This record gives sequence, C-alpha cells and structure tokens, in this order.
Amino acid sequence: MYSEERGLYIAHGPSGPISIVSKMANRHGLVAGATGTGKTVTLQVLAETFCQIGVPCFMADMKGDVSGISQPGKMSGFIEKRLPEFGLTDPQFQSCPVRFFDVFGEQGHPMRATVSQMGPELLSRLFELNETQSGVLTIAFRIADDNGWLLDDLKDLRSLLDYISKHAKDYATQYGNIAAATVGAIQRAILRLEDQGGNTFFGRPAFDIMDLLQCDGPKGIMNVLAADKLMLKPKLYSTFLLWLMSELYSTLPEVGDLDKPKLVFFFDEAHMLFEDTSKAMTDKIEQVIRLIRSKGVGIYFVTQSPTDIPVNILGQLGNRVQHALRAYTPKDQKAVKTAADTFRANPNFDTSDAIMNLETGEALVSFLDEKGAPSVVERAKILFPLSQIGAISEGQRNDIMRQSRLAGKYDKVDDRESAFEVLMKVKEQEEKEAAEAAEEKENAKKKGKEKPGLLSRVLKAIITAVTAAIATIIGTKVSDTISGKKTKSKTSAGSKVAKSATQAATRTITRDILGNLIK
Repeated sequence: MYSEERGLYIAHGPSGPISIVSKMANRHGLVAGATGTGKTVTLQVLAETFCQIGVPCFMADMKGDVSGISQPGKMSGFIEKRLPEFGLTDPQFQSCPVRFFDVFGEQGHPMRATVSQMGPELLSRLFELNETQSGVLTIAFRIADDNGWLLDDLKDLRSLLDYISKHAKDYATQYGNIAAATVGAIQRAILRLEDQGGNTFFGRPAFDIMDLLQCDGPKGIMNVLAADKLMLKPKLYSTFLLWLMSELYSTLPEVGDLDKPKLVFFFDEAHMLFEDTSKAMTDKIEQVIRLIRSKGVGIYFVTQSPTDIPVNILGQLGNRVQHALRAYTPKDQKAVKTAADTFRANPNFDTSDAIMNLETGEALVSFLDEKGAPSVVERAKILFPLSQIGAISEGQRNDIMRQSRLAGKYDKVDDRESAFEVLMKVKEQEEKEAAEAAEEKENAKKKGKEKPGLLSRVLKAIITAVTAAIATIIGTKVSDTISGKKTKSKTSAGSKVAKSATQAATRTITRDILGNLIK
C-alpha cells in the first residue's frame, strides 16, 4: 500500500510501519517461508504496492491465486479486525492493471522465444546435456550463424542437427568432431521436450521484452504468467524465466540508480533455478543478478528456505521477508539458523526462535535503508492486499485478455523461411545431383555394353578368318608330313590367307549394310 506519509508500506511492526525505500527496491529481495505461511499474500502486497507508484512487475502464478490482483478486494471480518493494528480506518480497495501470459497459450497471451534467442547454453540446460553434447550443440549454432540459417523453432534445430550429422566430415577440420551418437542424444532430448509440449514455446513472433515494462496511466502493469502447468516441467519453467532475466539484462540500457525501479521481477519457486545447475551457469546467474540492478530491474526470489539460494547470490538480496520455518529435523534446524544469520540481529528477540514461532501472515522483515544498509530485523505483520485474495474466474480472465492491448499480437504463429526450409532445399538439390550422377554412371555402363562399330567388327572378322586359314594350312602340312603325301595346290599359302581375310571382311560389311536396310 502506497501513501505519501508511509511510502511503500508493506508491514507493521512494534515500532510502526515498515516500508521499502523505493530507490533501494532494485537491490533485489527474498521472500521465504514454509508452505502455507503467507508467501503468496506477501508477494501480492509487494506487487500491488509497486504498481501504485507506476512500477510494472512480472510474476509467475503457480496456483492461480495471484490472478486475484486484477480485481478489487473487499472488506472482510478478518481485515476489519486487523485495521487498528495497521493504523488504518478506511482502506481503498483497488485492482491492478493485469496482462496474463502463458507459455502454452491457454490461459494468457503466448510467450515465445526463437531457438537462436535461447542459445546453446540455456538449451543445454533445458535438454540436460553433458559437456560433450553441449559442445556439439554449440558447433551446430556456429555453423547456422556462419551460413545465415535462421533457427526459429525446434524443427529448424532438428533439421540442422540432421544435416551436420550427415556432413560431419566436411565440418570436422574447421569446427571439430561431430559424432553421430552425440547428435542422436541431442535429437532424443528435443523429442522429449516436444512430448512435454515445449515446442509451443519456440517460434515466432518472439516475445518483445519491452512489453513487460509498460504502465496503464499512473499504475504499473502486472504481468502474470500462468505457471500451474509450466511448473510441472521444472527445467522448462526455470530455463524460461532465466531466459527472460537474461533478455532484460542484454536489452535494457544502463540507467544507474533511479528513484524507483523500471521493473520488479518475482521468481517464485526459486529453488528450481538452482537445482542440478552447473557452476558455470550459476556463475552466470550471479553475474546477471549483480549487474541487472544497474538496468533498473529488481529481482525478488520467492522460495521456502534461504538455503535454496546459493550463498553468493543470497548475499545480493537486500530486502527480505522471512515467514515461518519448521525445524523437525537436523537439516531443518540448520536451515533456520542459516536464515537467522542472514539478518541484522535485533536485541529484543532471538531471531532463530522467532522464525520457528511466527504465525501465518507474520514475518521477520528487514529492508535496506536510504544509505543501502540493512535495517535491524523486526517481527511484523504483513499488510493485507487491497486487491482480491484468491483466483478469478475463467470468464474474468478471458475478458481481461480480450481487452488487453496485446490481444492478437502473439496469437498467430509466423513460420517464415528458416533453417528447416533452407536445408530441405539443400537436401532436394543434393538428392537431384546424386540422381543425375547415378544416371550418368548407368548410361556410361550401358554404353560400354553396346554393339561394337563396323571397323571393329571387320577387324575381328579378318583376324578370325586369318587365324582359321593359317590353322588350315598348318594342319594340311602336318598331315602331309605324317602320311608322306604331298598336296598339290596352285595357290600359295599367303594367297589363301589374303583370300580368307578379304572374304570375311566382305561378309561383315555386307551383313551390316543389309541389317541397316532392314531396320
């Protein structure tokens, strides 16, 4: 709740209102606590307070509850009872302007990214590839870039991988070895993602990150991602939100310290971001979080325990709201101690004991002061939302989507000519050239079996006739020698051979001429 007197009023402690300093809101934050302790209501209070000062927010709606921020709240017996605790008499219930989004395009405007935008590093995380497989995927992207092949959707990536697998020898010298088995493993990972419906996320038109940074009059627009279905695919959910953060970081200009953030990004179920994440990826996340505040963006992680967040990242979260934690096991007790140690101690109570005894709606709160130093932790009650607590109806959601300025912008898929179409043409050309080469080879083979020419046949006939004549003459002389007879002949041997050769040539030429006349 925002007021000129109290500022960004979030909670109320023994010493009075506890507010976030608006120029410190981009120093990031953490909302932690066990299930059912009030984290979602805290998120809603924070978001609508930012909305009231013209700061747009992005948040994932895991159960549909956050959608209530689009409707004005109502006075209830519970709220009326708590008004004196907050020093309020007549709260002005109000809604926030909201846009609904959905990766699957079912409960909100579709949110898509091209394969090229996602990049090989995030895709490797999404596909759960090992180092070797990630290397081959990186090679595939480099080949696509060098050839100007656009990677819009998963069919583009599949066709690219198929192509480089078949032409691996051509690329080995310049890019490195590309094993067919490794390509096959990546193809199977793509198939698994397609079976989960992940293919709907990749394509065009790609989501314009600037659509998250808009206001409706004096209020910041609340961008709510329907995540009830998406969270069932933890890798897709966390990789998608990581991509959004990376896009914000790479797209937005440096603005330094502002009076208020340009955008507040709530990352619910934040533990999913860091589970099974490589050190290199964790280091990249840390870098983005450390530097993105200079772009005017505040990141607020929402999770069960502070131990879900790597220490180096946890140290950058200056604004903290800690709801109750339960300590039934040694591991739970360690988590409570860790949570307590992250606060600036208050001499009036033991932080560890307080964490285990907080009631629903209560929290330990510590925000950064005007100088950027963490305030002493206070045990406080979180303010109630001015918007509706709980989910809205399907009809209300549809009405909001129809009235949105983004209605129709992302609905229709734009399947332009990209790597799939280009490589199909390349494949068709290669098949055509292969067919022509095979035809030429077959024609040459047939030509080799064709009937010899006239000269060849004449020479063959002469040779055959001469051989036969010589054999006859030799046979006659051998016979005469054995029998003692002398065969009288007026024709010499040479004349006989010449006569036989002439007759054979004449017969061959005559048959060829007659054969052509008959045809």
